Amino acid sequence: MPLSHPTDDFRLAYDRHGEPGAPPVLLLHGWPGDRTDMGAVAGRLAGSHDVVVPDLRGFGHSDKHDRDPAEAYSAAAQARSLVALLDELGLSGVVVAGCDVGSRVGQQLGLDRPDLLRALVLTPPAPGVGPRILAEDPMREFWYQSFHQLDLARELVDGDTAATRAYLRHFWSHWSGPDFTPGDERLDQLTAVYGPPGAFVASVGWYRAGGGVVARSLAETVPDPADRIAVPTTFLWPEHDPLFPRDWSDRVGEFFTDVTVTPVDGVGHFVPVEAPDAVAAAVSAATAP
Repeated sequence: MPLSHPTDDFRLAYDRHGEPGAPPVLLLHGWPGDRTDMGAVAGRLAGSHDVVVPDLRGFGHSDKHDRDPAEAYSAAAQARSLVALLDELGLSGVVVAGCDVGSRVGQQLGLDRPDLLRALVLTPPAPGVGPRILAEDPMREFWYQSFHQLDLARELVDGDTAATRAYLRHFWSHWSGPDFTPGDERLDQLTAVYGPPGAFVASVGWYRAGGGVVARSLAETVPDPADRIAVPTTFLWPEHDPLFPRDWSDRVGEFFTDVTVTPVDGVGHFVPVEAPDAVAAAVSAATAP
């Protein structure tokens, strides 16, 4: 497991699969996960791509610092570390595939450094939700984002292995599709990286920095056409995601110049884990000549 050179004093742990010189791919996990969320996708791509799979700042085996979240864990901060990693590895023309937090960070890369990217392959969240986030059903689902803002989250969860495991199990069970159940081995692995003191709080630095869907949806404004993300983008939209119903895909064209929404039936929020073939196929299509 190599570590990147530090950016803002953060080093990223990452895995690299495949052969240097093949079409490059960057796979970005979400919350509450780590880089192993992308393991099955990486395995399907390794024979024909150069695949880099990092832990984002504050996750997995990457550095976790108790810093001002707005400075250390925002989308822009996460993107800085990834740009530095790509530069360190000498990669450009990259297809970035992201889920959950990784999707938002991928979108930030598309805004900040489109010159480094060939395409984006993303799962929700997507922009365009707007005030629909305040309806009764969505607010019932997004309670955790307000909880993550409280010091109580640190007091109740951080450093408590049993509480961490129960908290993670709730989301992996509730957000997944009807045919997926997180196994004990998976939960044990995630508990091992989220359970140590400071690890859970670092992981929710994203939300404390304003990266959550509720804050972003209420603050978003439709960009001028010249300011839309111009990198070709595919959204893989799952059927059974309780957070992001498919009708919330109706406005993505207001934020992207070249975007396609592709339904993925039978699965929930964790598309790279539940349907790795779909993600790998979309990435391969984006790298095809």
